[in-house]
Amino acid sequence: MNSVSEKIKVDRRDGKLGMAHFYVAFIALAVGGMAGLLQVLVRSGKFQLPAGIGYYQILTVHGVVLGLVLTTFFIMGFQIVAVSRTSGTLTNKQRLAGWTGFWIMTAGTIMAAVMILLNEASVLYTFYAPLQAHALYYLGLTLVIVGSWVDGSVIIMAYAAWRKKNPGKPSPLLTFMSLVNTLMWIIATIGVASTVLFQLLPWSLGLVETVDVAISRTLFWYFGHPLVYFWLLPAYMAWYVIIPKIIGGKIFSDSLARLTFILFLLFSIPVGFHHQLLEPGIDPAWKFFQVILTFMVIIPSLMTAFSLFATFETFGRSKGATGLFGWLKKLPWGDARFIVPFIGMLSFIPAGAGGIINASHQMNQVVHNTIWVTGHFHLTVATAVVLTFFGISYWLVPHLTGRTLTRAMNKLAIVQGVFWAIGMTFMSGAMHAAGLLGAPRRSAYSEYGGAAQAAEWIPYQIAQAVGGSILFLGIILMLYIFINLAFFAPKGEEEFPVGEAADKREKAPMVLENWKLWLGIAVLLILFAYTIPFMDMIQNAPIGSKGYKLW
Repeated sequence: MNSVSEKIKVDRRDGKLGMAHFYVAFIALAVGGMAGLLQVLVRSGKFQLPAGIGYYQILTVHGVVLGLVLTTFFIMGFQIVAVSRTSGTLTNKQRLAGWTGFWIMTAGTIMAAVMILLNEASVLYTFYAPLQAHALYYLGLTLVIVGSWVDGSVIIMAYAAWRKKNPGKPSPLLTFMSLVNTLMWIIATIGVASTVLFQLLPWSLGLVETVDVAISRTLFWYFGHPLVYFWLLPAYMAWYVIIPKIIGGKIFSDSLARLTFILFLLFSIPVGFHHQLLEPGIDPAWKFFQVILTFMVIIPSLMTAFSLFATFETFGRSKGATGLFGWLKKLPWGDARFIVPFIGMLSFIPAGAGGIINASHQMNQVVHNTIWVTGHFHLTVATAVVLTFFGISYWLVPHLTGRTLTRAMNKLAIVQGVFWAIGMTFMSGAMHAAGLLGAPRRSAYSEYGGAAQAAEWIPYQIAQAVGGSILFLGIILMLYIFINLAFFAPKGEEEFPVGEAADKREKAPMVLENWKLWLGIAVLLILFAYTIPFMDMIQNAPIGSKGYKLW
């Protein structure tokens, strides 16, 4: 161990809180992964679900458990220990809030999961009305959100306490980033909490007969797109702050990293209409305005790409690399903590390009209801984000459990990353190609009455099954590694790597911590993007829809 910073260890009590979140996250990975495997097998046309299990039931399990449960638990656990590591051990009050949030989220998860498994909530991950689930499903989802707010309060309290002790100083970078992501999450989840509490719960309980579909979908997507950035920003935290330390380099610019996160806070919420470009009831001018705001989010992503590769190149050159790409050879290709998130970074290049197509007013019409979209978010969330989360787990789990990442586990982790890359290339690639041929998403296997166009899709669906099977092997490997690192790896000390800025004299501008300013601008942008179209929806509301249960 070279420096003092490497010896800073997360307090065991905070570590237990973080690990509790990770246990739920990895159980979710096992359940959701199995559902995903069954889906691709069914879609190949070569397999039928046993015991009367419905396709849309496992589709709902896969989406909810991986998209909402795995991510929320992992992110909250990671952010809480990141704040504990960089801003000091949590107080008893903060830790109690963390455990309270954890148990509320867990209770909600169990409620929602039981309803899906009983086939009372096969409404998919977006739970679009007028499909109607059991009231306990909606109540469970509400508890997950409320629990995440309580968890988020830990980060807010720890940040406030640090600022009080260190007036006039910029907060530690990981704490700052965790705070931005938490604030964004709280603002965004107000939308989904509103539709569930005021629309879907009363409707599913029979207190009201109909639901306004346009309003419920708009409130969902007000939340649904920032949700993507809630998943992505913890991966960015690892890319900006942790990967430079792992490779032995420095953070390119502390201030640039902070500015990137502020831009995400501002531009990731008022963009939900780009998911509703083909929905009636929204004026095209407002859709177009939100498309422009969506393109603004590309800017911090490009800033991130620049910053990361500047870090890599600077490090390579410091090791004597010459030529245009000589620095690539100097990166630690044998270290799973680097290579697995690096595969995630590379996948984000085609994923980002696909996102630009999805958000484009005209091109969206070509791909909107096709499996292209499913392929897109399997590149963004299921590759860029999830592989980075796995990369974090390789050092964070042993750090928290007082164990070490052995050479054998490191090799196995690299194999796991390669399996994931190969499986996703097959599956996501086939989804993108089939989507361009018009293959629909959200649908089980069908020959569509022998239609010639549907026959074109079937080879791609078989390729998806091949890719999905390889991915499932990757999940089994990941679960094996996680169990080893949590319970069986040799006792020892694994560092929690936190990078330092390349220029020690650089002091982040304090204006970046002026929350009244940034939250004020964020709220203004949201009001500007949503107030008039939302009032229009209420004033010109249709009769409303009764609930449907089509399974």
